[in-house]
Amino acid sequence: MNQVSVESDFLLKKKTIFAHTYKKAKSSRMKLLISNAQVCDFQSPFHGKTCDILVNGDFIEQISLSSKKQQIAVKGIKQIEAKGLLIFPGLFDMRADFCDPGFEQKETLASGSKAALNGGYTDVALLPSTNPVRDSKIGVEYVLNQGKSQAINLHAYGALSQGRDGKELAEHFDMHSAGAIGFTDGNRPVDNSGLLLRSLLYNKIFNGLVLVLANDSHISEGGRMHEGNVSTLLGLKGIPTIAEELIVHRDIEILKYTGGRLHFSVITSKGSVELIRKAKKQGLLVTADVSFANLCFTDENLMDYDSNFKLHPPLRSKQDQKALWEGVQDGTIDAIVSNHQPQNKEHKEVEFEYALPGMITLQTLLPKLLAHKPATIELSKVVAALTEGPRRVLNQNQVSIAEGKLASLTLFDPSKEWIYKNNFSKSENSPLLNTKLTGAFTHVICKDQLHTL
Repeated sequence: MNQVSVESDFLLKKKTIFAHTYKKAKSSRMKLLISNAQVCDFQSPFHGKTCDILVNGDFIEQISLSSKKQQIAVKGIKQIEAKGLLIFPGLFDMRADFCDPGFEQKETLASGSKAALNGGYTDVALLPSTNPVRDSKIGVEYVLNQGKSQAINLHAYGALSQGRDGKELAEHFDMHSAGAIGFTDGNRPVDNSGLLLRSLLYNKIFNGLVLVLANDSHISEGGRMHEGNVSTLLGLKGIPTIAEELIVHRDIEILKYTGGRLHFSVITSKGSVELIRKAKKQGLLVTADVSFANLCFTDENLMDYDSNFKLHPPLRSKQDQKALWEGVQDGTIDAIVSNHQPQNKEHKEVEFEYALPGMITLQTLLPKLLAHKPATIELSKVVAALTEGPRRVLNQNQVSIAEGKLASLTLFDPSKEWIYKNNFSKSENSPLLNTKLTGAFTHVICKDQLHTL
C-alpha cells in the first residue's frame, strides 16, 4: 500500500471515529420540557407569560405559550410540570467567600457550590481572601480548573494589591489573561488613594473592573456596629456612615480623573446611594451592589447581641435600608449580592465584641428578600438585580429565557414553606437556621445538567 493510500485510510478512520463520538455526545445531551412555568425575566419576550420551554443540551430550543393548542412535541423527552412555579435565568452572585484554599474548615469550593446551587445560583464570583492570597494567575487558574468539576460556574476575582496589603499593585494583566473577572481586596478597603488611581489607570488598558469596599479604616477602627441609637443603648462603639461616604466621594473623584470602570461593593448608607446616583447621572462608569442582609435587616436586629448579625460592613438604620431599596428600584444599585462569609463556631459563639463578622446566606437569600421587599418594588426588579445586573457589571454573557439562549435556568416555588435545616455550607453562622421560610427553589439547570432540589 502506498503512502497516499495509508494516509487516506487513516483520515477515513479518523473521520469515522469523530462522527461516532459526535453522534454519541449529541445523543447524550439533556432534552427537557418544562411545562406551564411563569417567566420572570424582563429581558425575555415572554416575561410574565406562562410557557412551555424545550431545553436541548446547553440551549433553549423552543418556547411556546402554554395556552396555545399547538404544544411542543414531547415524545421521549423528560418533563417537568411547573404549574405554579416561576422560572428565572440562573442567579449570579458577584460576591462570596468560599475560603478555598487555606481556610477549608470554613468552606470549600465543593461545599460552597452546593450551598449556592440550592439557593438557585448557577454562577458565583469568589473573593481573593484565601491563603495564599489570590494575587497571581496561579490562584485564578486554581479556581477555574477546580470549578470545572462543580455543578455551577465559578468565577475568580484577583487581588487588587499584592497580598491584599494595600501597598503595591498585584499582577492585574496576568490574572486578567488567566480569566480573572475583576480586582478587589475583598473585605479590606483601599486606604491608599494612589494605589486606587494606579489600578484604575492600568485596568483601562484591557477594560478591567476595579471593585472597592468603601470604608475609612481610621474612622471605623474599633467599631462593632452602626453608630446610632442602638449602639448607644447597647454600649458598643459604632461605625458612622461618614466612614463609608467619605471614601465613596474620594473614589468617585479619582474615577473622574482616571476614567475606567469602578464598582462599589456592599454599600450600606443613604449618603452612598445619593453620591453614586449623582455620579451615574454625570456619565461616569460607576456601578454598585448591596448585600441582601442590609436589605432585610437593620441595626435593631442586634438588640439581643446575636453575633450572626455582626457583619462587615455593618447593618444600618431603617432610613438607610429604605434608601438602599430605592436604589435597587431606580437602578442606582446594579446588583444584590449574598456577601456569603462563613465563620467557625469558635469565632461566633463568643462575646459579641470579639466575634468575627460574617453570615452564610446563599441558601436563604431570595426567600428573605421576598419577605422584606417593599410592596412598591416588583419581583422582576429583584430578580434582575440577581441575574442581569451582575452579568452586566462583570461583562459576562447575558442569560435570558428566549429561543437560542443558554439554558442556565432556575425554577422557584414562591408559596412553598420549608425549614432551613439542611445546611450545605461547612459553617453555621446564620440567624435563620431552623426557622421557617417561604419560597424555595425546586430545580436548577446548569452545564447541561438538571438538578432537582
